[in-house]
Amino acid sequence: MGEARSHRVFFALWPDAEATAHLSALAHELTTRGGGRVMRPASLHLTLAFAGAVTPGQVPRLEEIAGGIRADSFDLSLDRLGFWPQRGILFAGCRSTPAPLRRLAGALAADLRTAGFAIDHRSGANLVPHITLARRARCASLPRLGTPIGWRVDEFDLVESHLHPSAATYRTLARFALAEPDGG
Repeated sequence: MGEARSHRVFFALWPDAEATAHLSALAHELTTRGGGRVMRPASLHLTLAFAGAVTPGQVPRLEEIAGGIRADSFDLSLDRLGFWPQRGILFAGCRSTPAPLRRLAGALAADLRTAGFAIDHRSGANLVPHITLARRARCASLPRLGTPIGWRVDEFDLVESHLHPSAATYRTLARFALAEPDGG
């Protein structure tokens, strides 16, 4: 009976502890001005591809696809703040998508689509790299992000989300290492 229950899953990058602390502090600082629901530090992530509802039997196939991705680790720098007023989402993002992130997200989206998964249209080439800092925010203007917030991306995760009235919770199902780029 539990086998029929679907899982909401996505692939994501998780900031390291230092970046998470900076992002969380920034979210609190920004929402003191305009309000909003600050994301919990454990929820701060950058979505690479949202697969949505899948059956438990499809999870191993998702793991197999992700395990076949060959991509290099890279440094990610969030260097701008943004706001989507129609959804009340305050976020930290990238002025331009770094090439290694674009390649990783593109390869993942292409392989998922080839395997028949109907991933979210904002994945792959349409990815707008961002980390949601607050929801239901109101913002007249945003300050410039003086110092970029970054971390070394050396893995990506397959994550299951559970929606609750107060907030979503996430559980990592699998981790996938990225290769160290050749030094020469």
